[in-house]
Amino acid sequence: MQARSHDAFLLKFNPNSKNKFHLGLALNANKETNFQEDYTVPQYKSFQYLWYHTDFNEFNLSVLALNNGMPYLVDTEEKVDYSQTIGTRLVYKKNKLNVDGAAYLQTGKIATNSVSAHYFSANVNYKINTNFNTGLGFEVLSGKDQNDTSTDVKSFNPLYGTNHKFNGYMDYFYVGNHANSIGLNDIYVNLGYEKNKFFAKVTPHYFASAASIYNAGEKQDNYLGTEVDVTCGYKMYDYVTVEGGYSQMFASSSMEIIKTGNKNAGNNWAFLSIKINPNLFSYKAEAKQ
Repeated sequence: MQARSHDAFLLKFNPNSKNKFHLGLALNANKETNFQEDYTVPQYKSFQYLWYHTDFNEFNLSVLALNNGMPYLVDTEEKVDYSQTIGTRLVYKKNKLNVDGAAYLQTGKIATNSVSAHYFSANVNYKINTNFNTGLGFEVLSGKDQNDTSTDVKSFNPLYGTNHKFNGYMDYFYVGNHANSIGLNDIYVNLGYEKNKFFAKVTPHYFASAASIYNAGEKQDNYLGTEVDVTCGYKMYDYVTVEGGYSQMFASSSMEIIKTGNKNAGNNWAFLSIKINPNLFSYKAEAKQ
């Protein structure tokens, strides 16, 4: 339930039921003005993206190309450098099996620094029976060794992703955590249960750095920790759902190095939410005879 939004021009073109094209353009400014001003918000100055989606029976394929412009100052003059995120996602669904995979590359420049980063993921989900489903997956976000003194950007950045959806509910690693960081390897399994109006899910995550960690000149273990996410909920009515969850992070000494804090202090998080999503009004015109 994230409130991310963008002011942008969006053009959608669906030539048929199996193909979709989206073109998005955005240009940000501090305010309306007749004079050129530096953009002072620490976000993109402009972006352009093209997204394509197509369906082939049990398969569907998406392709994305994003050109992301970040402002920076040279003395007192504002400049904008562009980085590109290019990649694809493939999904296969048949009967009780659901398999998906994705691969993205980032290139270009950020504040004159060259960008070279990558992302890979894969998931296999299977519905065991009416009540139980299970899955296995992994994600790899490239990182930068802590002893790397170059100015190159080697850490993949999810940019405008959704917190809580990826890499654990506790958000140790997702949006805002990857700039010039050590990257991430995330291996996870999940087991879900549904019956009538009740549902529950447990998902353990194994976290490790994708690049090397150093402390006082010595290389450290790449293992960062294990997070266990447990959620359950009950659909009270068609438009009202109560949901709660608990997460526990079992951190390593390497996690202490990159995040500080105390790995034995009890790293946990819980939530309780009530989702109300009513259909206030609907109308369907009757077909003329």
